[in-house]
Amino acid sequence: MVNLEWYRTFKAIYKTGTLTSAADALFISQPGVSLHLSSLESYVGYKLFDRTGRKMIPTERGKILYNAIAEGLKILEETEKNFQRSTEKHAPTISIGMCFETFQITLEQYISSLPFNVIIRFGEYPEMLENLDKGILDLIISPQKGSSSNITYEAFSSETIVLVGGSQLDDSEFQQLVKQKKYAEAESYLKTQKWYGTTGDMEHLFRFWQLNFGNFPDFRPNYIVPNIHSIVRCLSNANGLAVIPDFLCQKEIENGTVKVLWEGHTKLKNTLYFANRKNTTYNKELDLIKDLFRKVMM
Repeated sequence: MVNLEWYRTFKAIYKTGTLTSAADALFISQPGVSLHLSSLESYVGYKLFDRTGRKMIPTERGKILYNAIAEGLKILEETEKNFQRSTEKHAPTISIGMCFETFQITLEQYISSLPFNVIIRFGEYPEMLENLDKGILDLIISPQKGSSSNITYEAFSSETIVLVGGSQLDDSEFQQLVKQKKYAEAESYLKTQKWYGTTGDMEHLFRFWQLNFGNFPDFRPNYIVPNIHSIVRCLSNANGLAVIPDFLCQKEIENGTVKVLWEGHTKLKNTLYFANRKNTTYNKELDLIKDLFRKVMM
């Protein structure tokens, strides 16, 4: 018998285009997404996606299946959502979007104490801004602003994108080069080192490199890991380099397992915003969440 969750997973892969994004959207592991997909393909007897790089491209059979189930799944999801609201009027449900690492450092420790229901969603910032405008999300934490006039933004913190390394890395040669402002030689030195990156996200490295060296890096990281916290754990008490936001490794910097090698000759800073719709009925709940973020990050 088919499992409804297989169809949910199939829809998420179809909409997001990757297994990783589908896992984030469903708040399950990537192996779980792969298992659901393989089970559904075995059940229907057809291949539903072709893998092209990291992208999942639906086959013709996959497109037919999606068109057949999309409306039915939408009705079921709306029924589930409305039923939850009708049976839990005393506890509103707040949907919040942010990056995975921000959630772990800030809100995760307080989730069990919140006096209302919470759904945490991860994704790309443009998509989260769109979902906020549509009413799918109630609040997002973002370094980016959108163009919708229905959304209000409140700056509450900032992050500096920095070059970090493991505590065992000997960076004396690099420090001498940047002290002498020999940035071309410093760039060459960095290219000889071992680098860490995350799956499908090179934005921090690209922006830092362009700002400080005037071009984009012409190399790929040696080690690709799931998220920034994985980078920090891999770097701790080891060798290697990465470009990441400073607040995501503040504890490791303070205890000496990771060190900041360089903030750049021109600092790369992002302002972090609370973003929510102007006309919301959840002001009390959103204010509580915002206060928790300020407590951790200010």
